[in-house]
Amino acid sequence: MRMAALAFPLLCVAGVSAAMAASTEADYKAAFAAAEAAEHAAGNLKNQWTTTEQALAAAKKAAAAGDFAAAVSAAKNAQALAEASIAQAKEQQDAWKAAVIR
Repeated sequence: MRMAALAFPLLCVAGVSAAMAASTEADYKAAFAAAEAAEHAAGNLKNQWTTTEQALAAAKKAAAAGDFAAAVSAAKNAQALAEASIAQAKEQQDAWKAAVIR
């Protein structure tokens, strides 16, 4: 029973890593489009981070080299960064009021 309890998490991790390794160009294009959309939304809020641009560039470079697993990973990282910059912009829209002396 103990062996089965230990084997299941290992099989799950192996399945996840196999799925990530099997990234295709279509996966990359979908992840990159989502990242670009999030970056565009951050731009509309005037809060784009340079690290997001670097992650998008890394995704393009990896895709050009045919490493779609790395390209998808970089695109998802770029999307997470863009979403964090959006959250920061929305939080800061009202936070400045707390710093104003009354």
